[in-house]
Amino acid sequence: MSSSVGEMIRISIFGESHGEAIGVVLDNLPAGCSIDEEQLALQMARRAPGRDATSTPRREGDNVRIVSGLLNGKTTGAPLCGMIENTNTRSSDYESLRVLPRPGHADYTGAVRYNGANDVRGGGHFSGRLTAPLTFAGAICRQILSLHGIRIGAHALQIASVKDAAFDSVDIPDALLERLSSEYFSLIDRSVQPAMVQEIESARLQFDSVGGVVECAVTGLPAGIGSPMFYGVENVLSSILFGIPAVKGVEFGDGFAAASLRGSENNDAFTAESNQVKTVTNHSGGILGGITTGMPVIVRAAFKPTPSIGREQATVNLTTLQNEPLVIHGRHDPCIVPRAIPVVEAAVAVGLINLMAERGKLV
Repeated sequence: MSSSVGEMIRISIFGESHGEAIGVVLDNLPAGCSIDEEQLALQMARRAPGRDATSTPRREGDNVRIVSGLLNGKTTGAPLCGMIENTNTRSSDYESLRVLPRPGHADYTGAVRYNGANDVRGGGHFSGRLTAPLTFAGAICRQILSLHGIRIGAHALQIASVKDAAFDSVDIPDALLERLSSEYFSLIDRSVQPAMVQEIESARLQFDSVGGVVECAVTGLPAGIGSPMFYGVENVLSSILFGIPAVKGVEFGDGFAAASLRGSENNDAFTAESNQVKTVTNHSGGILGGITTGMPVIVRAAFKPTPSIGREQATVNLTTLQNEPLVIHGRHDPCIVPRAIPVVEAAVAVGLINLMAERGKLV
């Protein structure tokens, strides 16, 4: 089982949902970069469970203990390791799942892949709990990227049928990204939050769940980052975004909507502005041929409804191969989208720091 990503700057995530601790190791970070630990804590708090009724009641402080790679607030160049203790587990809620796989979860596929040795408590290494160390890794990477003028921010574009305003793909103010990347339940149009919360609460009261879409924007990226074919910006970012449990779709720019356009509508005309080449529109999401254009990068990740629901569902007893009913116990999010926003930002930061390093832009 490998949970590592990155060619230039590698991150390796370890631990299980109900194990003693989870964490991450970051290799090959540039030395001498100042890291603000308060900003790290802010990003961890945005993802942490138990914030309100829209998330799981399981409370975890998600306090990260940095055990190597940071000295006097600066990276040392050595592997940077952050560990998070699991302090609020109820493993007894999962005793039956060894033989009764949960619909929508990786219990069955994990059992087949690892010959039944996989940890099913809270989902084990398949759990969304493992997005905590990813968020920490991304929080480190985004601070280093910010030293180069790169800003990242995301929001809940959609929850169930309720939609937020989308980014203006050509003009995204720094102040907007700063606000979104520091809030819980980040929205461009805050007036839609009550309707989104109502959708989540309605599902929770019916022992059900809802999904949604997170939209992320990046500004300040220079043109020329990425490569064609298999190391393009889309390839790198989507491979990490799909590592987030519950992500079932990723699109860049107009994405699938481009399929209904004509070339004359989808092409982004070039223009010279202040001695720079820009595009009048940004249907491409800031990427052509796998390479950045210098315009904002726009990416969206679609999240399925949380599979752990309180309703009775059908499953198969893996010991007897008989059909059986299943009622899932435990503490689960009726919607993971609000907490997933900083995770999407983190995944994008991890991908971009590798792409920047590959072009020698972090020196």
